[in-house]
Amino acid sequence: MDNKNDTHSIDNIELVFLKMEDYDEIRDVMKEVYSHMPNAYWKEHHIKSLIEKFPEGQVGIKIDNQLAACALSIIVDYSKYDDKHTYSEITGAYSFNTHTALGDKLYGIDVFVSPKFRGLRLGRRLYDYRKELCEKLNLKGIVFGGRIPNYHQYSATMTPRQYIDNVRNKEIHDPVLDFQMSNDFHPMRVLKGYLEGDKESKEYAVLLEWDNVYYEKKTNSANIKKTVIRLGLIQWQMRLYKNFEELMQQAEYFIDAVSGYRADFALFPEFFNAPLMSEYNHLSEPDAIRQLATYTEAITKRFAELAISYNINIITGSMPEIVNNNLYNAGYLCKRDGGVERYEKLHVTPDEAKVWGMQGGQSIQTYDTDCGRIGILICYDVEFPELGRILAEDGIDILFVPFLTDTQSGYSRVRNCAQARAIENECYVAIAGSVGNLPKVHNMDIQYAQSMVFTPCDFSFPTNGIKAEATPNSEMILIADVDLDLLRELNQFGSVRNLKDRRTDIYSVKRLNKQ
Repeated sequence: MDNKNDTHSIDNIELVFLKMEDYDEIRDVMKEVYSHMPNAYWKEHHIKSLIEKFPEGQVGIKIDNQLAACALSIIVDYSKYDDKHTYSEITGAYSFNTHTALGDKLYGIDVFVSPKFRGLRLGRRLYDYRKELCEKLNLKGIVFGGRIPNYHQYSATMTPRQYIDNVRNKEIHDPVLDFQMSNDFHPMRVLKGYLEGDKESKEYAVLLEWDNVYYEKKTNSANIKKTVIRLGLIQWQMRLYKNFEELMQQAEYFIDAVSGYRADFALFPEFFNAPLMSEYNHLSEPDAIRQLATYTEAITKRFAELAISYNINIITGSMPEIVNNNLYNAGYLCKRDGGVERYEKLHVTPDEAKVWGMQGGQSIQTYDTDCGRIGILICYDVEFPELGRILAEDGIDILFVPFLTDTQSGYSRVRNCAQARAIENECYVAIAGSVGNLPKVHNMDIQYAQSMVFTPCDFSFPTNGIKAEATPNSEMILIADVDLDLLRELNQFGSVRNLKDRRTDIYSVKRLNKQ
């Protein structure tokens, strides 16, 4: 990677626990980051001590197997320290003997990102991990002393407190403090003489804190893997855009919004990019849709970059795509680890076939993600129960349905069939559509939608099987949490057990095509 904006060449991005074999890379990245502070990098025995004492707290991000960023942490009994401690005191003179598994707060020792990989929001990804770790370990919160590296420019005219107030009011930019506050860390007080040798901060720091709202008093219960997944549905407003860049700016706006709520998935609607077809309205419908297909590769590449930058799995809705001169309705799952997988609409509507000459795809498949196994069916496909059942047999937890409907009756077909798939296949189903109108695009005049998240109907779920619903025909996002553990319980102990009680001795649903 040659610069911070070059994400096209990324094949894999992953969060890893640090090992001693990584030390040379850790040292080299720190030398780059703290070039203004000679010998400020951690020595080998420091990293060894941290990994031995608290392996879960020492993580890095590797991009194509190259270390790009690190976060180092310990757990402390914060009652033993007052709010005026120094870095040396909290780390036990850099021995980290202050770490205790019986402590109540996660203390941030260091976070650093290689200059070569800045612009990918890796720092936010590391802080998200710390927050999840804090919740998993049932700690009260996260605390650390944040440097104020631009303070030396203002120290002659203002106190540290005045400087912090100005940063908070956006009158002064401080790269570290601005970043911490944007990630929900709150300044508590000024720490004097915090980090010896920090000339840029004049040895001042800001005590920053993040409270774990899920904290409960300690119990003897074992920690379990987090299974609550947050979905972000984008109910997209059809409007005319000047060009490709303006369309993608709007798409990034929504991705930024749902990722700000720490959503795990962003779901776009079917043919969300249709406004770009207005430029070709003078052409016949088949020629116009094929011109729209020329944008699909560029849109997919941009979504793949945004998935990494915003640490979110993006389901791109669908777009027209030409393969071997045949026109398909296809979309892409852009994973936050850098992976990209294709899906396609199997059943094209009579209108798609007649007006555009579109063909149905061939592949029925599931997708493994860091949030479970998912399936994706485009609009009309959800009206064929065989597809949902095949995906359920392959073990999906969530079914995503990007759709586009022009009438309320068309929407009702998608909505009611999607809810049926949730009940009969014991899974969650999320549907997202477009609203508004495109008077300058033939065959795409009006849209009707109400995006929703459906659940099975049993005691652990909403009685009507609706987890969340958007306002009909309004541009908005819909955020909903779904608990995968509830699906496991339903499968074993539900009032009815649709999957277990099938009479496979007298009927079956089979996949015929080769994958």
